[in-house]
Amino acid sequence: MSSHSRNLVPQAISNSADPEKPSEGSVELEHVSCRFGSFRAIEDLSLTIRAGEFFSILGPSGCGKTTILRMISGFIDPSAGTIRIGGEDVRGKRANQRPTSLIFQNLALFPLMRVWENVAFGLEMRRVPRSIRRKRAEELLTLVDLVGAEDKMVSQLSGGQRQRVAIARALAVEPSVMLLDEPLSALDLKLRQHMRAELRSIQKRTGVTFIYITHDQSEALAMSDRVAVMNKGRMLQVAPPHEIYHNPSSGFVAKFVGETNVIEGKLVRIADGFGTVESPLGQHRARVSHNVQGESVALYVRPEHVDVSRQRQGDNAIEARLQDVSFEGSFALVKAVTAHGHVFLVATDNNDLQRLPSNTENVYLHFDEQQAFLLQSDREQCIT
Repeated sequence: MSSHSRNLVPQAISNSADPEKPSEGSVELEHVSCRFGSFRAIEDLSLTIRAGEFFSILGPSGCGKTTILRMISGFIDPSAGTIRIGGEDVRGKRANQRPTSLIFQNLALFPLMRVWENVAFGLEMRRVPRSIRRKRAEELLTLVDLVGAEDKMVSQLSGGQRQRVAIARALAVEPSVMLLDEPLSALDLKLRQHMRAELRSIQKRTGVTFIYITHDQSEALAMSDRVAVMNKGRMLQVAPPHEIYHNPSSGFVAKFVGETNVIEGKLVRIADGFGTVESPLGQHRARVSHNVQGESVALYVRPEHVDVSRQRQGDNAIEARLQDVSFEGSFALVKAVTAHGHVFLVATDNNDLQRLPSNTENVYLHFDEQQAFLLQSDREQCIT
């Protein structure tokens, strides 16, 4: 990337001169609420997103993700609370007065404009001369690996290429914060996976803060520095991806982020950071990862942490019968059912399929107490 191109795209700002001063691309929401009549879309939300961070907001449809994005961008005013970008209170500032760029789900490209004209549209609105607009557009198209596409029409591009044009157009106005509202949802699986890597690479090269909205857990986990999981207008957990997956703070987070097996039961004792749960399936031990109060608890264990054998091994064993095998490509998902009708999922390597017992045999499902965790009982279901 040329030196001129580097000037086009904001880099992560260092605070070494004044550690108390917020970075240009930081975003702070302080006790923010948003109501539409009697409906509470966002309720008393406080959150800090660091400059240069790839931050994803993950949650089911209708949980308030897009509302947050529109409040940050200036398209919606919060009913209460304060929003700061780079330490500056942006209340009262219109969308075009904020250092943000928003990429919509449908991309909103102009079909009658050439690619470079789409990229330079924001610069044209700022009355930048045509020759400079063209040069900047070409540099940004180089950044997103679209060299040679300058004079093509949007209709001549693939879905992934149009996605890159939208990113280049958003970067052209030199934002401190890039806001992305489920931009990959219309792409097929293979292209989505490719564009995840592209987005992450572009974000790292530019240093621009990315705030990414998605209901797709794999997108959030694959790209993000941190993930916020939302439901019903509230943020339930904000943490790095590995912590969200391996140490969820609630039953909703555990069930929404990845597959998981759940055993509801009664907590009979806690010792040395582990709890024992009693249920119709027997007694089982698991680590207590978050504060657990009362007797009603749930034990969670991921399918990849469950093993199948013909003999009972150890304390954390459950008798079941194999019912179905779903081939998932790189792995297989095995469904097993207990005598009580409790369904368990087991993720196994394809090489192990031939060693599985037949579905006429009773088997034992085993899991390590270190790989299972206890949380307060939470029967709330995910909204779809």
